[in-house]
Amino acid sequence: MRSAIVPPPSSPRLGRGWYVTAVLSAVLAVGMCLLGWRQAEQADRIGAHPVRVEGVVTQLPTGGGSYSTVSYQALSQHHTATALPLAEGAKVGDAVCLEHAADDPGAVRICGDTYPQPVGVGLARFSVPVAVLLFAVCMLRIRRHRRAVAVRSGENRFATTVAMATGALADGMPAITQGKRSRRRRRAGGRRALH
Repeated sequence: MRSAIVPPPSSPRLGRGWYVTAVLSAVLAVGMCLLGWRQAEQADRIGAHPVRVEGVVTQLPTGGGSYSTVSYQALSQHHTATALPLAEGAKVGDAVCLEHAADDPGAVRICGDTYPQPVGVGLARFSVPVAVLLFAVCMLRIRRHRRAVAVRSGENRFATTVAMATGALADGMPAITQGKRSRRRRRAGGRRALH
């Protein structure tokens, strides 16, 4: 009789959420790093050769993704700066002291501030370590899962090989035992004939 070979249980699959989270955290970390680098680069350029100008508040943040807007003149051209940290109680039409880089009027900040958008720098300082940590956790989980799958596949191959060998051995046993018996009978019959 042939013994039925039971297929080894399949290894559990890792959810797609781990991969999606790893990709999103990596994108977040890179994006926040670029934001922080951009802010620091603009701050250095402004600090090297600052030029003071007077701006006018043209829009205040009202929520829902809207930002404050300040208009100013630099190098005989009209410019607009958004998301600058305005003082408490600022109103549309108020004058604001600004300083921009001599070689780039678009790099502008509030007078006395270090960065054009300090909130973005603070967000980058907080979110980059969190995103990197989350990415590392996801990658460790994915790597551990792949190692477990590799070990299980090796064990499953070994178990399948043993099961197949056992089944083949069990199927071949009657023939082996019958062959031994027939040889014994022949030897015994030959010895009796000699006697």
